[in-house]
Amino acid sequence: MVFSVSPSVSVREVDASAVIPAVSDNPGAFCGVFGWGPEEERVLVTSEKELANIFGKPKYYTKVSGNTSSTWSNQETFFTAADFLSYSNALYVTRVSNVAVTAKDADITKQQFEAKYNGSLGSSISVSIITGSDAFSNTLIPEDNGLDGTIAFGATSFSVSTDVDIVNQGGDEVQAGDILRIGNTSVGFQDLVVTSVVVGTTDANTGLTDYTLSFSDRFRVPEDVIANLSFTRFAKGSNVLDAAPETDSFHVIVFDNDGGITGTAGTVLEVYENLSTNVEAKLDDGASKHYETVIANQSQWIKKGSEDVDLVVDSNKNIYLVFAGGDDGDSESSVTLATLAKGYDLYKEPDEIDISFLMVGKSNNANLVNYIVGNIAEYRKDCVVYISPRSIDVVDGSMISDTGNNYVKLNNVISFRNDIQSSSYWFMDSGYKYRYDKYNDKYCWVPLNGDMAGLAARALPWESPAGYKRGIIKNVVRLAFNPNKAQRDQLYGKDINPVITQTGQGTLLFGDKTGLGRASAFNRINVRRLFITVEKAIATVSASFLFDFNDEFTQTQFKNLVEPFLRDIQGKRGIIDFRVISDATVNTPDVIDQNIFRANIFIKPAKTINYIELTFIATRTGVEFEEIVGQQF
Repeated sequence: MVFSVSPSVSVREVDASAVIPAVSDNPGAFCGVFGWGPEEERVLVTSEKELANIFGKPKYYTKVSGNTSSTWSNQETFFTAADFLSYSNALYVTRVSNVAVTAKDADITKQQFEAKYNGSLGSSISVSIITGSDAFSNTLIPEDNGLDGTIAFGATSFSVSTDVDIVNQGGDEVQAGDILRIGNTSVGFQDLVVTSVVVGTTDANTGLTDYTLSFSDRFRVPEDVIANLSFTRFAKGSNVLDAAPETDSFHVIVFDNDGGITGTAGTVLEVYENLSTNVEAKLDDGASKHYETVIANQSQWIKKGSEDVDLVVDSNKNIYLVFAGGDDGDSESSVTLATLAKGYDLYKEPDEIDISFLMVGKSNNANLVNYIVGNIAEYRKDCVVYISPRSIDVVDGSMISDTGNNYVKLNNVISFRNDIQSSSYWFMDSGYKYRYDKYNDKYCWVPLNGDMAGLAARALPWESPAGYKRGIIKNVVRLAFNPNKAQRDQLYGKDINPVITQTGQGTLLFGDKTGLGRASAFNRINVRRLFITVEKAIATVSASFLFDFNDEFTQTQFKNLVEPFLRDIQGKRGIIDFRVISDATVNTPDVIDQNIFRANIFIKPAKTINYIELTFIATRTGVEFEEIVGQQF
């Protein structure tokens, strides 16, 4: 306010419009083994399709290392994330790996690019670099050079003797990967991909050199022997381009070389036209056309080679790279706790990342669970960890039957739970489900914790995710362990929430206990999540009061902010009653002198129904119901 001696009018504003934002869940978080994608980064994924595009499809294969072999798979990891995304649309995913082997070309002189990420999927990549107009296409054997090119119908190779050096003529040469367009106007043309070029002997008298070119397909021009054919060479990938590169520019095309990425060998993954080695080169709109910048910002499959091999484009010779040597590292069954812990540590600090759900995915042992609960959830105190027992606890060795020894499975699940530290910040289900894997056209066993977190994300924070209304689970063929009533009683007494299949009802969650391990309001997931939501929202808005005066005005303002927020939740049946105390009874002079503001917020959380008792009473004909209502039976 401006100080004034003479009469004047001053204007000031007081913002009393602050409110606590509407309640909403933050994304889930998950860390595990994937076959592709960035490592040790938090990546927000919004759908299963996006998950597969960024981190690769689920994989199963035999991995050979030296004289040993092992089965590599990550279906439990992939489908834990995918199942959560079938209920929600926001999941942070972190890929972990214990290798640093990037797929690249075997020729050390041809490593201008390499696979963007570690993983065997990189070994399916090939790259075509088209360096100039002559490199884009040229007539290999001109019709006017006095030679007749002939090729037999159905042939997979072509031999010619010529004095034209078709291998080393600076842009006109042919190499494996090129496309030869063979034919003439009378019989038509056919494009054949060159697989190899073999240079034979040179006749000392005539100066003619023998060449044999092999193709990936058969020559189909319908004549026994065709003479006077034209042979035009095109660079690999030129068929998806509009024209040759501009002056001082080049094209880059990225392929799925063997079909390992898309299922179809030779599929074009990415196309970059008219790139430049000049760091200052710009497009008409001002965007950079420097190849390192463009590839780094746009490509999902390649990056500049780590060997710092310069990309030379003035030779007018195409460069073809075929990557190999990618490694996926350990599979989900053998990945170490240390490797996974590094990924989950990215979600430790609540000031850095907001999350509401943490999924364990595949549990190899209780050590991982205890690490996530103790070091992440208990530290943050604003998210819940969702846990499934180990695969070996409930999945039969045959991987088919779900009618195995349920007594053994019951004891296995309880034993696993007993190894987990008690906490209200975790929620455990009873097993695995058998589901369809559309990517590999097979069925597989998957832990249920992705579904559990998904059910919770779909419900309001103060609602139980269990039961016939909110607890129906998707994508289930059968359960590995379908506990009966007696077994459910045992599981529930140990804080394990049964998942059951009932005829006519489907597969559903049949419990809502946290892992607190003792009688308390916080041994129910709806109460735990209610308090997480309320605490986080009120704590966030409380920061706006920092450095204000601790007086009656501020105390009343705080109360007027919090009460409508809690009243709204009460109206949605999440709270039975509440009381906010932020006056002088808690903000005593001693408290104020310590620069502390205090508020006590009392909440009576709504309780879910876990048990229903129905009493049916038969009475005599002459008895009035009013006479017996209220009596104990």
